[in-house]
Amino acid sequence: MTRNTADRAIGVLGMGTYLPERIRTNAEVARAAGVSAEWISERTGVHTRHTAAPDEAASDLAAAAVRSAVRAAGIDARSIDVLICATSTPDELGPSTACRIQALVGATHAVALDVSAACSGWLFATKVAHDWLRADETARYAVVVGVEAYSKFLNPADRGTAVLFADGAAAAVLGTVAAPHGFTDFVLGSDGTLADLVLIAAGGSRNPASADTLLDGGHRIRMDGRAVSHFISDVFPQLVHDALDRNGLAVTDIKRLIAHQPNPVVLRQLSRELGLTDDQVTVIGDAVGNIGAASAPFALATAAAEHGLQPGDLALITVFGAGMTWGTVLLQWSGAPSLHTTPDHVPHHLLERLLA
Repeated sequence: MTRNTADRAIGVLGMGTYLPERIRTNAEVARAAGVSAEWISERTGVHTRHTAAPDEAASDLAAAAVRSAVRAAGIDARSIDVLICATSTPDELGPSTACRIQALVGATHAVALDVSAACSGWLFATKVAHDWLRADETARYAVVVGVEAYSKFLNPADRGTAVLFADGAAAAVLGTVAAPHGFTDFVLGSDGTLADLVLIAAGGSRNPASADTLLDGGHRIRMDGRAVSHFISDVFPQLVHDALDRNGLAVTDIKRLIAHQPNPVVLRQLSRELGLTDDQVTVIGDAVGNIGAASAPFALATAAAEHGLQPGDLALITVFGAGMTWGTVLLQWSGAPSLHTTPDHVPHHLLERLLA
């Protein structure tokens, strides 16, 4: 590390997303989960979700998103100084999935590491990258990618998880921007006493994989849906209120609310109760489901492509997830919308919707 550069403003220089080609409709999911397609739509708002191919791992999805983000930022992968992956579904327990991504994209000069904070992971990783760039004057670019391959860990018969969770990736290139643009007011938190509300119980050092854990389905996602719903209903409004109060802002000052998307129905309902209009809230969960650590950056990329965030526009990013974890940050947009478009890796039906 070199001399402190704490006055350096860090923002988004480019974004990229990736969704696997295979689409699972509500009708397909409903058959295995023992519910109707209408039941899924009414309770979750999710209509489609994407599923990785058998030979597609989290690093493959993430690498595609990183390549697109790097192209959008107009840099070469060899210019990346820090590469951070946020995921709950790594390629393997070790090494880090970020190292796999590094090799795939050719980021030969990057320091690669993972951050694990479930659905809050991208924002936690962004905080690490933000502070890294501000502290090290020799570092120019950081890439933060959120990715999940949840389909590898789902029980298709469990309606509480199978109807929601899906696969996808989204990445952002971070670098120096002109103040007052960029990220400000990071606030992160966690409560480990709630760690059992959502988890993959088997496969780690606490409960190593065995014939018994396989038979018991311990390698599948388990979630206390009722408790998680209560948590979201409590924490999400509080996070938004606190961020606005700390910065002397009103809801009308926020151009876009970028949030984790566990359930589009709940997200829309809570946002309206906060006084946010539908035009202020970017909802992507209806088309992609809950893609965990990729949800917030995917929503941010969508907001840039679909709604054309202009320089100076203020976005409030709000996340929450297993752990339980949560966080917020304000982002004053700095770049031209044309530089932050959704890449060609996104299936055509979604690309049409984003760029319409």
